[in-house]
Amino acid sequence: RQQKWKSSVSTQAKMPPCDFVPEKYKSYPYEHMQKIREQNISPSLRMYYKKPLLLHQGHMQWLFDYEGRRYLDLFAGIVTVSVGHCHPKVTTATQKQLARLWHTTNIYMHPSIQEYAEKLTSLLPDPLKVVYLTNSGSEANDLAMFMARLYTRNFDIICFRGAYHGGSPYALGLTSIGLYKHGVANGFGCSTTMLPDVFRGPWGGSHCRDSPVQTVRKCSCSEGVCHANDQYIEQFKDTLNTSVPKTIAGFIAEPIQGVNGAVQYPRSFLKEAYRLVRERGGICISDEVQTGFGRTGSHFWGFQTHDVVPDIVTLAKGIGNGFPMAAVVTTKEIASSLAQNLHFNTFGGSPLACVVGAAVLDAIEEDGLQKNSEDVGTYMLLELAKLRDKFEIVGDVRGKGLMIGVEMVTDKDSRHPLPAEEINQIWEDCKDMGVLIGRGGLYSQTFRIKPPMCITRKDVNFAVEVFHSALQRHMERAA
Repeated sequence: RQQKWKSSVSTQAKMPPCDFVPEKYKSYPYEHMQKIREQNISPSLRMYYKKPLLLHQGHMQWLFDYEGRRYLDLFAGIVTVSVGHCHPKVTTATQKQLARLWHTTNIYMHPSIQEYAEKLTSLLPDPLKVVYLTNSGSEANDLAMFMARLYTRNFDIICFRGAYHGGSPYALGLTSIGLYKHGVANGFGCSTTMLPDVFRGPWGGSHCRDSPVQTVRKCSCSEGVCHANDQYIEQFKDTLNTSVPKTIAGFIAEPIQGVNGAVQYPRSFLKEAYRLVRERGGICISDEVQTGFGRTGSHFWGFQTHDVVPDIVTLAKGIGNGFPMAAVVTTKEIASSLAQNLHFNTFGGSPLACVVGAAVLDAIEEDGLQKNSEDVGTYMLLELAKLRDKFEIVGDVRGKGLMIGVEMVTDKDSRHPLPAEEINQIWEDCKDMGVLIGRGGLYSQTFRIKPPMCITRKDVNFAVEVFHSALQRHMERAA
């Protein structure tokens, strides 16, 4: 079936072979599915593409739709499928546990929560050794804020503009992207500060970021000096001196911004910012929901790429390869602030979740996925950089490992975001040629490439060729 499928967009790119054969689709016809979607599913759950995909099965980096078409998944369920769709090791471990014990809640011990807590915390540096398991990233960040306030007995928390830290009423105060803000009171005690974005921000040059690909902006800094970093730190100090009290609860940042399109800061920014926050009595929270578990390649955790040790780390998404689980890891002292009163989570750290989490950690190690992220991610970044040099509308290529952003602009001088209808067409064409990519950025102007960490160089060659064809086609349309 799938061999007969011809793309509606012409491309020379040949999809790498895959010997997996999906089961035959047996559910409702597409039109009926659409009708149910319209009538019975909340309209706030928006879908991608003009004709939304009806997906039926997944295998590692591949997804199959109801007609048997195969797609290369470069978005991984929004950076969530870390080791591959239906990874055999994770699937087998889950099936065994399903037949043994699903749920007890934390009022009793069961083997997997202790086993998993030991395994997970062994991967984090001292003193980050105490874990509280939850079900989602929003929940984890919500709890991290709560702990920061309880522990410091201060209230104000600083976050970056362009940050995404969740959609719960509490975490929404830290999420600083207008599209996510609803017209209800939120963000009391949350202050935003200027995002040190070396591509789109006021300062940036050609050596600022920890990436194989730098911006096209020129830079006159001498060795060991970063003018952009100094300027952004001044802005951070300005926030500390004007927007918050003398003592604060903390500062939260993603090591690389995810929803905002893989935005990276100058290399030494976080180190300096952490120092300033701690001087004010605040604690530092690293949101590793998208950057954790080896995705950045060079390190297992994103914060390690900045040479810092946070006080709290929040984890979700890739932690469970698609199973709903998340975690807050912190120090004994900070964790004990929550123990003064009751705080309870019904499903957090269930027998099932902990078995899944442990199997994911095993798969990352056994399949060499951190190394693969570094090798394949660096190769992809360098290949995409060639397209940036060739096309005026590709403004920036950035990222680390398999956490990649491609920012689209009208032209490289103005850095104005490419209009939505033009981006949409490029995006739709990629999908029609068999490649699924994400979107992000304040203007939805950045393509987000964050695939399962098992993808190969052959997959990259195919994806880059497809993207090249879509850009070529866009230029022909514009002409």
